[in-house]
Amino acid sequence: MKTLQDKKAKLVSFLSGLDSLLVAFSGGVDSTLLTAVAHTALGNRLLAVTAISPLHPEQETRAAKDLAKKIGVRHTLIQSKEMMLSDVTRNPLDRCYHCKTHLFDLLLKIAGENDIQCVAHGANLDDLDDYRPGFKAAREMQIRAPLVDAGLTKADIRELSREMGLESWDKPAMACLASRIPYGTTLTVEKLAMVETAEKVLHQLGFRHCRVRHHDKLARIEVPQEAFSKILENETADEIVGRLRVLGFKHISLDLEGYVQGSMNPK
Repeated sequence: MKTLQDKKAKLVSFLSGLDSLLVAFSGGVDSTLLTAVAHTALGNRLLAVTAISPLHPEQETRAAKDLAKKIGVRHTLIQSKEMMLSDVTRNPLDRCYHCKTHLFDLLLKIAGENDIQCVAHGANLDDLDDYRPGFKAAREMQIRAPLVDAGLTKADIRELSREMGLESWDKPAMACLASRIPYGTTLTVEKLAMVETAEKVLHQLGFRHCRVRHHDKLARIEVPQEAFSKILENETADEIVGRLRVLGFKHISLDLEGYVQGSMNPK
């Protein structure tokens, strides 16, 4: 069985063998580790690109900018404009496929304009067990997944990130905001903004791991079960209800199953 250091060595070996690389950089745990290791291997032959879109919380974009600066990597921001695509806004089961196809096409064009050899994203080995239509787009467009190829799980990535002193090592998972809205329900900028602001309310109250699922006028809150007692305290509950109603939610509920990543994905 490969050790963590064996996996890291495989990752470094692959990256060191590249002439140049463009990384889809969200500022999350996975893409930050990939970018940091690639920067060590490639220096200015690496370009990190972050997409700006209503699908991604504004605070995540700011965090990506800060992390890129701390790593020292060449970094650029692009407006990805997925919300102009009907195959995204009508929110079908394969929404992620259409969204990623559009994004990867933009990244490949940027790579071509900059004479960059390879484009990669930060998928990890655990992601292969989830419903991820975007992987199909990545395979079709020859977008590499170096963390998968190295056999790195999410736990591996967090541990390596901690060892490297990356502040992202214990950052909560952050899927795009569309994942909070049921498939088949039309996506709008307004709905995405409601979710983003509602989750910001929870973050401000100390709930790091949380989701607010948008069901029309109903907000379904997911937090870990061990946080139930805290969120149900009268003062906390009243503040959440009051602030989410201002956003346009009429009913605010707590999901008794707790916080579950990808709870809206087909099983």
